[in-house]
Amino acid sequence: MGPEIDAVTTDDTMPPRADVVIIGGGIIGISAALFLARQGVSVVLCEKGKLAGEQSSRNWGWVRKTGRDLREVPLIIESLRMWKEIEREGIATGFRECGVLYVGQTDADLGGYQTWLDMVQPYQMGSRMIGGAELAGHLKGANRAYKGALYTATDGRAEPQKAVPAMAAAARAAGAIVLENCAVRGLDRQAGRVVGVVTERGVIACDSAILASGAWSRLFCGSLDLRLPQLKVRASVYRTAPIADGPETSAWLGTFAYRRRLDGGYTIANGNSNVVPITPDTFKFFREFLPTAKAERRGLRLRLDHRFMQEARTPKHWAMDKPSPFETIRMLDPDPVTSINAEAATSLGEVFPLFRGVPITQQWAGMIDVTPDVVPVISEVDSVPGLVIATGFSGHGFGIGPAAGRLAAEIATGRPTIVDATPFRYSRFTDGSPITFQSGL
Repeated sequence: MGPEIDAVTTDDTMPPRADVVIIGGGIIGISAALFLARQGVSVVLCEKGKLAGEQSSRNWGWVRKTGRDLREVPLIIESLRMWKEIEREGIATGFRECGVLYVGQTDADLGGYQTWLDMVQPYQMGSRMIGGAELAGHLKGANRAYKGALYTATDGRAEPQKAVPAMAAAARAAGAIVLENCAVRGLDRQAGRVVGVVTERGVIACDSAILASGAWSRLFCGSLDLRLPQLKVRASVYRTAPIADGPETSAWLGTFAYRRRLDGGYTIANGNSNVVPITPDTFKFFREFLPTAKAERRGLRLRLDHRFMQEARTPKHWAMDKPSPFETIRMLDPDPVTSINAEAATSLGEVFPLFRGVPITQQWAGMIDVTPDVVPVISEVDSVPGLVIATGFSGHGFGIGPAAGRLAAEIATGRPTIVDATPFRYSRFTDGSPITFQSGL
């Protein structure tokens, strides 16, 4: 089972109408609901299972500017400001400013970090290269020295199992309706425009809908005959019992990455290895994903398992008055790949002796929703007026969640946007735009 999520009170009664309906109760959906409710917009959020039951509670918990794709930098700058503001308000997300390190082990690593620094220099984020005693001070307990590292002191961490429940409580306090175990089967449209959503409990009339359904977004879009190039990646994570005097700065060192938790333990993952399930969509989107797959081939492990036949047999269209695939599987809860976690634990212990023998208290995995350029879609869809898609966060959506949710909400309500949304447009996959992947970090 996945990590234990903080308890949260949700609503029982579904209203007949709202200005905006949000489909999906992860960090993006809840952030959108919180923003809209505080703006006086009536909003209903529908989650087919449990709030934050999937990737929003299963990620590393990093909130970082470091290493971001240039297109995401304005969004993460705003998001970090929002994380701090949310925590100051007393919404207990567990956010702490701790700094993030990308540790270089080769000259090529350091060259890549310097290239990234040169690209983001206009944003004045405070990121810099460090080494020597300063780097050693951040790697408290390490038994070896490294050439250097990319470091951003103002990056942070938060608790994925706490953040969404805390923000959901704040959204409800501001007037949002939050429903669990309420799957959205599809859209109600008139003359092509969204006029409502069809849930398993009935129809909610609305002016617009935000699809923030993570790894499920591809299936939902397909039912609308929208081609959304998106694949799933299974990422495995584990956490440890509390450790005294461990490093405070979150760090990536290739074969392992870690961040300290509020409970004194650590969330740890293999920084280089994830499993890519082979499914029918692997072949459907082969051409779009090939450049990224080539660039990241050392860190991806293709695996043919039960998911191929499961997804092949999943209906692509369904009647609105009968159960949908979203009710068949309420929550994606893949088994962790314990061998990948074991590799991380071994590498970690070789560098940090204080981690040797520390009990692993839990292991889990999550399904990451990935796009060909590893940049999210946060966009309206020309062919479906009233629909906004917010998906494809490619394993780094938790950190940009607050600002990404706000951006989706602003698009859905026609407000000025917090950042330029052009890089996140859905049409980039259909208008002939070159699909570029930023590799190196």
